[in-house]
Amino acid sequence: MTTEGFVLYKLMILYMLDRVDFPLTNSQISQFILGKEYTSYFNLQIAINELIENDFIKLSVERNHSLYEITEQGKEAIQLFEFKISDAIKLDILTYLKEQKIELRNESAISSDYYPSNNEYIAQCSIKERNQTLLEIKLAVPTQEQAIQVCDSWREKSEKIYQYLIQEIWQSND
Repeated sequence: MTTEGFVLYKLMILYMLDRVDFPLTNSQISQFILGKEYTSYFNLQIAINELIENDFIKLSVERNHSLYEITEQGKEAIQLFEFKISDAIKLDILTYLKEQKIELRNESAISSDYYPSNNEYIAQCSIKERNQTLLEIKLAVPTQEQAIQVCDSWREKSEKIYQYLIQEIWQSND
């Protein structure tokens, strides 16, 4: 693989992250780049790791998901070198982001994780919109299995729970 190829993959990743206002998962980035057959999975992971090592993107891990956000240094780099990405590739990226925006946003907006705490586990579940936390719930449960169950069901039930809480809080006490 040429150095120019890796530079292009890195710029593509930065371009994707710069065009959204929420983090993208490793699988979301991979789905686009591998789906369009721009490079191999191995080369993509090398490019992502180099971007992290050089502080162009920030990695956070929630359960089994790696989430990536562009840093200020990454924003500066894409502003300087965006011209190295062809218009066709930019169009592919923008089309993918537009077609998948709701799904991409929902995947990164609804999160859950758990951790041990004093002979029990805390399941921490949240809903975010544009880096603003709309709802965060921490539940203490006795076992790791229950914490996993809470986290697993949060994705499908979070909207219903959020709506219920809002309705109950705003409901008059008549």
